[in-house]
Amino acid sequence: MSEPVQKTTAEAGSVTGLYHEHAEWAVNVGEATVHAKRMPGRFRTLKYITESLWLIFFFGAYLRWNGKQAILLDINNRQFHIFDLTILPQDIWMVSLLLLLLAMTLFAVTSVASRVFCGYFCFQTAWVDLFTWIEEKIEGRPNARHKLDAAPWNGDKIRKKAAKHAIWLAIAILTGISFTIWFEDAFQYWHDLLRFNLSLLEWSVLIGFTLGTYFFAGFMREQVCLWICPYARIQGVMADSQTLLPAYDEKRGEPRGRLHRHGGEQAGTNRGDCIDCYQCVQVCPTGVDIRQGQQLGCITCGLCLDACDSVMDKIGRPRGLIRYASLNELEGRPVKKLYQHPRTFVYIGILIMSLAGIIYGLNHLGALTLRVAPERQPLFVRMSDGSIQNKYTFKVLNKTGKDVYVNVKASGGVKDQVIIGTEQPKLVTHGKATSFTIFARAPDENILKEVTSIEFRVENTEDPAMAAEYTTKFNAPKR
Repeated sequence: MSEPVQKTTAEAGSVTGLYHEHAEWAVNVGEATVHAKRMPGRFRTLKYITESLWLIFFFGAYLRWNGKQAILLDINNRQFHIFDLTILPQDIWMVSLLLLLLAMTLFAVTSVASRVFCGYFCFQTAWVDLFTWIEEKIEGRPNARHKLDAAPWNGDKIRKKAAKHAIWLAIAILTGISFTIWFEDAFQYWHDLLRFNLSLLEWSVLIGFTLGTYFFAGFMREQVCLWICPYARIQGVMADSQTLLPAYDEKRGEPRGRLHRHGGEQAGTNRGDCIDCYQCVQVCPTGVDIRQGQQLGCITCGLCLDACDSVMDKIGRPRGLIRYASLNELEGRPVKKLYQHPRTFVYIGILIMSLAGIIYGLNHLGALTLRVAPERQPLFVRMSDGSIQNKYTFKVLNKTGKDVYVNVKASGGVKDQVIIGTEQPKLVTHGKATSFTIFARAPDENILKEVTSIEFRVENTEDPAMAAEYTTKFNAPKR
């Protein structure tokens, strides 16, 4: 069991019945190290699965695609490469929609099931779980770790502590490297790192991320969630009486009473199902006693449910003494269905609009982008033979990873018009907007209107399907 932690008083609101106006709850403000017990169960298994998704963080950047890094967030050159897709600053609105989509998903999930992101997907939670797993393998189970912490320094303690911290530091360094290589080529980064040839910025990022991971996951642990992380506080205030939370059924569990060693109960006939075994407290990674109500430290991981269910199985009582439930359910008030929450439709609406915008952008994100700007001063020039000439500035953005040559074509416009400057293919540099000038000339007698629409098209000389069009105007004197 965790060491005693400081008691403090929290406002519980105006909830009546099971919950008093002021309830005592415990929060570890850092004076004791929480050594949580690991117990098998469905929520522990789920936690292992979700945390294993972070392996993508470690290995995803090494994936190659067509001879280059498959996913590269190239900040220096202001380009995001995702397989064959290149997102440039002109397409940053899609990144904004993606961030909005992720934020709304987080808010929607939090309003339904509280801080499940903190409990299962958060970087800090996952690394703390990994660090404490390593700590358990080296130093032993929670009781052994408490004894080791309190024991005087000797050879065995130094050996265990040194081994633990060495592995922690190695993981922290790999974490810093893994973070950095998402922003530059992984192979080149390792080449420079092994030769100590990184730039000052690269060294700063690596050292900062390494030390942050080492101290946050190894030493501060749940204190990061309690006092530093802003997202934890944002999510914590989004729960209401309809939100599903790990909750202790006080009606069923109280009054508590221990079982005798041979299975007998304590005297008294009005005993609840809680046998005061403290297993729910021992498995909590933040040292929370869920039986004292919702608390600041609860990250909604559900490990206390696994512990309590295993005890209920052993003593022949039904599961669910601690379960995911809303305060309305526990207090016997009507429980609304998910579709009966107005906020659900608001979140779904925003999610659909964001997703639709991203899909639209991806479907219209061609390899080439064309912009044509007609000359404004003057709008047209009358040539010596009487024909009318317009000048256009082309800007062709090449979103591929290599330079290409493009042909320029025109459709519409004026009968017998001539396009000047398209005799040779134009070189368009990769990842940049290339500018060049094109002229359109037409016989005056064929011009029927003051303004005539004309469509220009640029297409890759090697792959005509890679093309872009732009419609502009051919200007002439008043008719």
